Amino acid sequence: MSDPTPPVLRPSADGLTRPSRRGLLVGAGLAGLVAACDRGKKAPEPAPETPPEPEGPPEGSLAWAIAGNWRGEERARDEWRHPFETLRFFDLQPKMTVVEFWPGSGWYTEILAPYLARNGGKYIAVNFQAGLGNDPAQAKMVTAYEQRYQANPRLYGEITYADFGPTSGPVAEANSADLVLFMSRLHSWMAAGIAEKAFADAFSVLKPGGILGIEQHRLSPEKDQDPIAASGYVQEAYVRQLAAEAGFIFVASSEINANERDDRDHPFGVDTLAPVRLTAPQGEPPNPDFDRTEYDEIGESDRMTLKFRKPE
Repeated sequence: MSDPTPPVLRPSADGLTRPSRRGLLVGAGLAGLVAACDRGKKAPEPAPETPPEPEGPPEGSLAWAIAGNWRGEERARDEWRHPFETLRFFDLQPKMTVVEFWPGSGWYTEILAPYLARNGGKYIAVNFQAGLGNDPAQAKMVTAYEQRYQANPRLYGEITYADFGPTSGPVAEANSADLVLFMSRLHSWMAAGIAEKAFADAFSVLKPGGILGIEQHRLSPEKDQDPIAASGYVQEAYVRQLAAEAGFIFVASSEINANERDDRDHPFGVDTLAPVRLTAPQGEPPNPDFDRTEYDEIGESDRMTLKFRKPE
């Protein structure tokens, strides 16, 4: 459509110029035509609303369990423990029956129990055997652990409890578990003389083809293995030997939890490092004059991450 013709201006008696009648009529007609054209156009459609992005990982996923706000300050250790990568390496699946030996205060329970409960799986927590070493701190930890998770079955599901120690029986029905976890506990069992029993009990409870996943503070291969692992560090070759003697087949190793800054030379063993951060020998009062700078710069320990399978 061409531009409207401007109205014609003519001089008037008072010296001012005003539009001629013809110009007014032409201008009015064109204005009406433009308005008619506009009335014939459809109003622009409103832009479709973009659906909001979901907040966080899908509910029930492993990423959701790891990101859970119920974990609180425990998430700070994800930088060192890499729970997503570690559990994926161990082939964790939603509907599995998972057995964790000595979960302690529940660092991995906070991830595994909600994940399995939401997906139809089962979590079995195998705590310290009652009276093991007559350590009241252990008994107190077990009581607090069970009370914590029994208080919120909606989130954690119905956790099954068992115990493991020198004289404990089977941790669950034979050939019933898909995955067994030993998460940085092997040195304690070596000190108590029950490492071989741990592997035997794990072998018994696993289904044929089931996985044993191990995370453990790693001793340098050049160092001699202390039979009671007083430093907390264990040789990878020794772990493989214990697993093989129990009947397991080695599947793979991963450097997910490696830390090359850890030289393993610490005054109070691995517990000099985070998260324990000892400043004096175990059982003694903390030493306020102990300089923690170099140990805090290391972070957590160098750890092996190993996967074994029970033969089909």
